[in-house]
Amino acid sequence: MSGPPYAVVVVDTRGMRCPWPALRLAKAMRALPPGATARLLADDPAAPREVAALAAEHGWQVHDDGTGELLVNG
Repeated sequence: MSGPPYAVVVVDTRGMRCPWPALRLAKAMRALPPGATARLLADDPAAPREVAALAAEHGWQVHDDGTGELLVNG
């Protein structure tokens, strides 16, 4: 049996440069229950790399489709 469904939280960091997308994502993830998902909108080319490093530290899963949107599961 799966847990309760969670809404996907959108973290819009378009126009921000690193480290801000990763910092905003970290803040959002801390506020979410375990297993929830955040959708990060970022146009900084360094954001996927920064988010991947942050996710590795916290055990999050990142799905990057290459469009500037990252799905992060906590």
